[in-house]
Parts: sequence; structure tokens; C-alpha cells
Amino acid sequence: MASSLDLTPYRVFLSELVAASGPILQKHFLNPALAVEQKSDQTPVTVADRDAEAAMRKLINARFPQHGILAEEYGAERAEAEWTWVLDPIDGTKAFVHGVPLFGTLIGLLYQGQPVLGAIHQPILNLLCVGDGQATTLNARPVRVRDTRSMAEATLLTTCVMDPARRHNPVAWQRLLNSAKLVRTWGDCYGYLLVATGQADVMCDAVMNAWDVLPLVPIIRGAGGLITDWQGGEVGDQKSCVAASPRLHRMALDLLLT
Repeated sequence: MASSLDLTPYRVFLSELVAASGPILQKHFLNPALAVEQKSDQTPVTVADRDAEAAMRKLINARFPQHGILAEEYGAERAEAEWTWVLDPIDGTKAFVHGVPLFGTLIGLLYQGQPVLGAIHQPILNLLCVGDGQATTLNARPVRVRDTRSMAEATLLTTCVMDPARRHNPVAWQRLLNSAKLVRTWGDCYGYLLVATGQADVMCDAVMNAWDVLPLVPIIRGAGGLITDWQGGEVGDQKSCVAASPRLHRMALDLLLT
């Protein structure tokens, strides 16, 4: 379906959303006076999260007033729209508030509920990864997942190494960790960027919100990878996620499900 859609105007519009949100995050990053609040789910939020999302929502409502919006800080608008923008202004707020540049802004576009366009913007490192399910680029350069042949050669990433053991089968999770050559917590959306660009091999998260995961789907698929939940089904709200090359994706699922 995505291959038959003309996404050109939305690709162009992505650059406007990036231009609006990026400077806000740059301004607040490493600011010792930045106030951090705790939301009801005990996750952190800052004025940078809220202002970046507000700036993107304003642009969408001005340019595409018929489109829906699903976003982390200010909720949903026009939920039944044919086209819906999915926004996470800072995916990795914990990293952001600690001065760690392994975070990013996630921007996705759904058509009839299916992800067709996605972007990861890292404004500190000036990285923009964009995918449409058919191809993926990093700063306009084509990228692919790498063809690592075994888990024993693989770099495996996760946002929190303890969370999967708490939420899923701890024995299976440890088995997956033990199978990898290298395990690191280069997490949140930055981990998926590393997989999509061939810098790492497998990225796992125990649970994701819709705005955390839907923008990633066209990016990973466009880079030749697979992205599913830990049972091999479609990713979605409050579900697990594993992204990798087709070969390592199968190996990872086998270890998680055995």
C-alpha cells in the first residue's frame, strides 16, 4: 500500500517539523536550570518536551487541518482521520535530562491506521533518519541493516536491561543477552537508528507506547529489517518490540520464545 502513495508533500513537511522542534531541544539540552516534572506514570517531562510538541502540532494544524494527531504530551486530535501524525517530541527524556545525547524526536505518519512514513531526528548530533517502508536514509544517504550472521557476532541494544526481565520471561531474556557478542543500553529511539543504519544488530524493548514505536516501523522496514513484538506480531501500544535484520530477528525470537 505504501508504495502506491505519493508521500512527497509529507516528506517535505517533515523538514518543517524538524526545523520547528530541533532548536527547542537544542536550547534546553545541558541546561542546569531545566526543571523536570514527574507525570502520573512516573516518567519525566520538561518544558522542552511540551514546547517541541506544541510547535509541531501548530504546524500540522495549520498545514493539514484535516489530519489527525497522536502525541505523547497533549493527546489525540481527530482520531478517526485518514491521515494521522504520530509525535514523540523527546523519545528518551531520561537521557535528555541527564545530558546524554541518545534521545531523539520521533515523527510518524499513518495512513488508514498503518505507518507509512517515519523519522528519527537527533538535534544535538544533527542526524535525521527517514524511512517509508521501501527505503531509509540517514541525512539523505541510503542505509541498510547489516548482515550479521549469528547472535554470537551481534551487538544487542535495549533501553533498560532490567525492564524485560521484570515484564517478561527473565530466563529467556537472560538467554538472549548471553547469546550476543556485545550488549549495551544505547536505547530509546537512538538504538533503532543504530540498527537501521547498520551500526548495531538487534534492538529490544519490553513495552512501548504507540508514539514510541509507530514512527519506527517504516524506518526499520525501509532499511531491510523486521520489527515486531516478541511473539512475532505487529507492534503497537503497550506491546514489546524487537527490531533486527530478518536473520537475527528470527534468532532473537527463537531465544525469547523457547
